[in-house]
Amino acid sequence: MCGIFFSLNRGSPLKPTDQALDALKSRGPDSLQSLELIVPVSESQDFHLTFASSVLALRGGHVQEQPLVDPASGSVLCWNGEAWKIDGQTVQGNDSTQVLQLLVKASNSQSPQIQGAKAIAEALNKIDGPFAFVFWEARTSTIYYGRDRLGRRSLLLHQSTSTPDQLIISSTAFSPITLSSSEVSTTSIRCLSLSSGRIVQATSGWQAPLPQINKDTHPVEPLAALPIRRSVEQTELHLKQAIRLRVNDIPDHSHAHLDSMSAKVAVLFSGGLDCTLLARLAHDVLPPGEPIDLLNVAFENPRSLAARKDHLSSPYESCPDRLTGRSTFQELQEICPGRLWRFVAIDIPYAESLAHQPTIIDLMYPHHTEMDLSIAMALYFAARGQGEAVATSVGSDTQKIPYTSTARVLLSGLGADELFAGYARHAAAFTRGGFEALADELELDFVRIGSRNLGRDDRVMSHWGKEVRYPFLDEDFVRHSLGLPVWEKSGFRTGRPIPKHYDESRRASVAADLEPGKLLLRLVMWDQGMKLTASERKRAIQFGAKTAKMKIGMGRAKGTDLLDPLAPIQ
Repeated sequence: MCGIFFSLNRGSPLKPTDQALDALKSRGPDSLQSLELIVPVSESQDFHLTFASSVLALRGGHVQEQPLVDPASGSVLCWNGEAWKIDGQTVQGNDSTQVLQLLVKASNSQSPQIQGAKAIAEALNKIDGPFAFVFWEARTSTIYYGRDRLGRRSLLLHQSTSTPDQLIISSTAFSPITLSSSEVSTTSIRCLSLSSGRIVQATSGWQAPLPQINKDTHPVEPLAALPIRRSVEQTELHLKQAIRLRVNDIPDHSHAHLDSMSAKVAVLFSGGLDCTLLARLAHDVLPPGEPIDLLNVAFENPRSLAARKDHLSSPYESCPDRLTGRSTFQELQEICPGRLWRFVAIDIPYAESLAHQPTIIDLMYPHHTEMDLSIAMALYFAARGQGEAVATSVGSDTQKIPYTSTARVLLSGLGADELFAGYARHAAAFTRGGFEALADELELDFVRIGSRNLGRDDRVMSHWGKEVRYPFLDEDFVRHSLGLPVWEKSGFRTGRPIPKHYDESRRASVAADLEPGKLLLRLVMWDQGMKLTASERKRAIQFGAKTAKMKIGMGRAKGTDLLDPLAPIQ
């Protein structure tokens, strides 16, 4: 994972500010390098290009510094991503040098600029994995930049309205924000040609976008109450493979001096279905001696405190996600007793959340609603990983200790709701218009996940030098999920009660209250022996961690309300 800064300016270099450099260092503490180039136009009006990249080294046997330069062509790459596969083949070791070779080869295959953009898009289309990049193709004096098709990595475009020949492309925003900022679209690869002495912009769409959602909304009757066994088995298989790519062979290039008790992998852990399924399957693919941290965040919320009758109990231990987290932690220990599971209780006092609020607002920009802030705040402190740990394994005593997680890889369950109908609006859509309306709602959610969630979340959590990985958004898993008919993903059925038992092949005799949302994932979890978690109800992070409407007097505020930039911090 890396931080990217690129600037283009006519007449003089536009160097990163101290604040921009600090933001880069936070994202990539292992290396920070810069490079300046001049593109001749005239004696006094040359284009100045400034590249800067920081590195969080998580691939290969050494720290690969950036920006990367191809010595033969002079091309430059700033790469923030993980190429898990290229052209269907798993990438071993460091991926950034292989991506540079891929792009250089593609740029040499075409000469006209628009065709060159197409060649670059076709090359990137071969990559499975999250990424954002800036690539300077020296031979044709062209800048290419973009994000992967899902938008799993942040990339912002900052343009001056008064100076057209000036722009910045970066992983994060920075104050004071003097340029017009926007998230780079995930629908195409963009290019800026400088060969004519002026900036000529063009785009090239993905040549092979991810498949559309299965719109078969007319099942052959009678429709079974539960998804078929093959769907359950294939979903587990694809998800386990996605997790394996993301948790195995993580190198230790940190300065934390990790030992056998240190975790390399942590799970953003509310105790709910999605994150617990990731933890449970990670147990199957990680070496048995490798610890896993479970990061569980809870906030002191003055509005909740004012409404409580019992003011003696802990405001953190009464948070819904803390209650669920501890319960699920116990179930994980029972089902997987050989693993060192470390439950990290991250308690955030109200004063501390206020102190960090300006930083969080800067990081999540250009998102700026009350809901953005409540979600970003929970993710920000969870990713920091600083709290009180309870660590248990076979033959060990349970003890609570102050603890900061050493894990640099965080697993997130984001994507499960969008793919498998986990939100309340999905149930409402089915009630309103059956499978057709449900398919349309799922398609809408999946298409906008990059602009709605992923860029913001990347900026907020990467601030701590952590990389967030999304197994549910693995390309192979997504193709599998999108290809399933909607009635295989969920338990919504017209005129039939919600299924209360998993009784397929008479293998389960214990009742489980399985709600229809994400039923397929619930059955995967049920097969893992974790029946309590399989029946856990969906709860949004801002309500589970108590970050929603933290200020007294916000009872009528809506999540879509814009933040007031002039309102004082209280």
